Amino acid sequence: MRFHMNGSSDDSDIVAATATAEHIRKFVFSCNVGGGGDTTLDRLEIRIPEILQGAYSFYTWPSAPVLAYFLWERRQTLACKRILELGAGTALPGILAAKCGAQVVLSDNCILPKSLAHIRKSCLANQLQPGVDIDVVGLSWGLLLNSVFRLPALDIIIAADCFYDPSVFEDIIVTVAFLLERNRGAKFIFTYQERSADWSIEALLKKWKLHASSINMDDIGKQSGVDLLEYMGGHTIHLLEITLIEPQHVGDLVE
Repeated sequence: MRFHMNGSSDDSDIVAATATAEHIRKFVFSCNVGGGGDTTLDRLEIRIPEILQGAYSFYTWPSAPVLAYFLWERRQTLACKRILELGAGTALPGILAAKCGAQVVLSDNCILPKSLAHIRKSCLANQLQPGVDIDVVGLSWGLLLNSVFRLPALDIIIAADCFYDPSVFEDIIVTVAFLLERNRGAKFIFTYQERSADWSIEALLKKWKLHASSINMDDIGKQSGVDLLEYMGGHTIHLLEITLIEPQHVGDLVE
């Protein structure tokens, strides 16, 4: 699988220090094809606070709307699903999943309290109360700290553009492999942005006994009448699914 692809503070500091630099970005998800009837959510607006002068986790990168629209168009399957978002940042995909009825845990780096505070702010902007309607936790990729063991059972792990730097690739893969091992049958669905032809996770997938497959993106956004190219901003985005290779299949792969 080839990929062509920060200080401490409490929650109040991020509000006081960045109020003037912040703006609200709106993402509208709708169903313009076929209609959903009384049992389907037909329109949803997500409001994301962004700080353009802030760290990378305070901005919604192009991969996030792509993943969010993918989830939106499968919203009927999300109700009661247990979902973890890794490296959530502004948390657009995870918040959307929660609004569609999923039980969601949003996570980001445990040593970046400003980022975690901003995730909670994004939740509140969408009438989701952290600790009640949605959970926010600090994790550290590659380190199996207590916070990882305290995670609930999971059906789906999601991430938008977490493979942004080769130095973190194995840390992410180790974390994902551990979580998939603990949650048999779960899957990791993620988007990534092409940045270099030299970046690859093929060897890491083999090392940690994981399988990756591409997900077709041709129809994503069509239900909402959205052209994803507008969100991609000239970048190339890919959507993949990673699953655990079950022991009974390992021999077949070797042969």
